[in-house]
Amino acid sequence: MGISALVLLLGSVFLYVLAINSGDPLEDLRETRAENREQLIEARIRNMNLDVPWYQRYWIWLVGVSKCFVLACDLGTDRDGRNINTLLISAAEATLRLVTLATILAIIIGVTLGILAAIRQYSGFDYVVTFAAFLFFSLPVFWVAVLLKEYGAIRFNNWIADPSVSWTATAVIAVLVGVTLTSIIGGDRRRQLLTGVATTLFVFLAVTYFDSVGWWRRPALGLGLVILMALAAGVVLTSLTTGLRNRRVLYSALATVGAGIVGYFIFQGWIVEGGYGRLLLMYLISVAVAAVIGWVLGGWDRGVATWVSIGTASAFALAVSLDQLLRHWSGFLEREPRPISTIGSGSPNFEGPFWTGVWDWGVQLILPTLVLTVISLASYSRYTRSSMLETIGQDYVRTARSKGLSERVVMTKHALRNALIPITTIVAFDFANLISGAVVTETVFGWQGMGALFIRGLNLVDPAPIMAFYVVTGTAAVLMNMMADITYAFLDPRIRR
Repeated sequence: MGISALVLLLGSVFLYVLAINSGDPLEDLRETRAENREQLIEARIRNMNLDVPWYQRYWIWLVGVSKCFVLACDLGTDRDGRNINTLLISAAEATLRLVTLATILAIIIGVTLGILAAIRQYSGFDYVVTFAAFLFFSLPVFWVAVLLKEYGAIRFNNWIADPSVSWTATAVIAVLVGVTLTSIIGGDRRRQLLTGVATTLFVFLAVTYFDSVGWWRRPALGLGLVILMALAAGVVLTSLTTGLRNRRVLYSALATVGAGIVGYFIFQGWIVEGGYGRLLLMYLISVAVAAVIGWVLGGWDRGVATWVSIGTASAFALAVSLDQLLRHWSGFLEREPRPISTIGSGSPNFEGPFWTGVWDWGVQLILPTLVLTVISLASYSRYTRSSMLETIGQDYVRTARSKGLSERVVMTKHALRNALIPITTIVAFDFANLISGAVVTETVFGWQGMGALFIRGLNLVDPAPIMAFYVVTGTAAVLMNMMADITYAFLDPRIRR
C-alpha cells in the first residue's frame, strides 16, 4: 500500500505539471471584447488560484484530496467555479457502470471461450476463436463504435418498428448456432452430426415461432421457461462440481428450484412492482433458503451442495428478472419507438414503471458496453487459452489423470484453478485501462462520463477535472491490484503462507 500511495503521489505531480503547462487558461478571455473582461479574468484567476505558484496550487489540491480519507473530499472547482465533487460524482457514475458491466461480461465470455478453445485445441472452434480474438484486438475502437451505431442502433430501430425474420436469415442463424454448439461439445462424427442437426432444427423452429407470434415486440419467458432455465443451471453446476452421480447435491439443486417456484407465487406482487430494495431483499431470502436446503440435504458434501443450491437460486432469480424485463419491453417501445439511442446515457426526465425504467437505463449501455467488451474479450480469451494449455501440460495434471480422476475433475479442480492465477493479474490492470480507454467510446456515444470530464479539462487547460479523472483511475488501479492479491490467496493456498 505504501508503494502504491507513493506511485499515486508521484504520478499526480507529473500529471499536474503537464496539465498546467499545456496552454494558457486565460487565452479566450484575453481575446474577448466583453465589457466585463477584467472581471471575468479576475474571477477565473480566483477560481483556479492562478495568482499563486504552481506548487502552492498543487498543495491546495493535495490537501483537498487527502480529506477523502475522512470521507470529506474537496477536489476544488473548475475554471467556471463549479464544484468538481458534484461533476465527478455524475461522471463517475456513468463511466463506472459502463466499465464494470463491460469488465464482467469480458471476463465471463472471454475466460469461457479461452477454456473451451484450450480443451478443443486445433479444432474448428479453436481456430474461429483465435481468428475472432485477433480481429477484435486489431479493430480501432472508434470504428467499431461507428459500426455499432449504424447496425446496432439505427438499423435495429428501423427493424423493430415492424420486425420480421426472413426464411433465409432464419436458416443462416440456425446453421450458425448448430455449428457453434457442435464445435463446443465435440465428440465423434455421429455425436456431432446429431447435435448439429438437432440444434439447427430447434433454433429454426424457435425463430419461426417467435416471428409468427410477434414475440420480438411482445416477448416473455413464462414460468415454464424460468423453471427449465433454473433446472438447467442446477444440473450444469452439479455436473461441474461433483458429477450427476452425487444424488444429494443434485437433489439439493432440484429442491432449490421447488422452493423458488413457491417463492415466485408468494412474492408475485413484489416481483411485478419491482424496486431495487425489494429485489435485493428477495434475492437475499432466496440465497438464505438455498443455503439451508444445501446444508440439510447435502450430506457429506453439504459445502458443495450449499454453493450449488445458491448458484441455482441465483439462476432462478436472474430468469425471473429477465422474464419481467421482457414483459415490459412492449411498454418501453410505446414510450420510446426507437429504443436504442446513439447519443447519451439515458432519456432525460424519463418516467414510468420500475421495469420500464430499467429498460431505459439498460439499453443506453448496450452499444458502448459492447465496444469495451469486444476490446477486452480478445485478450482474456487468448491469455486464458495459453494459461490453460500450459497448465494442462503440468506434471500434477498428468498425475491427476493417472489416478483415474474424471476429465471434469481434472479440468475444474486442478487445471482451471491454477490457470486463473495469471488471468487475475490481467483483470486488475484491464479495469483501470478500460476507464482510460472509455474516453474514446464515451466521446463517440456522447456519454457525459469521465471521458468527457477529462477532455473538457484538457481542452480548457483546467487541471481540476483532469486531476479528478486521475484520482478515480489511479484509485481503481490500486484497489484492483489489491483485490488481485487477495484472489491469488484464494486460488492458491500456498500464497497465504
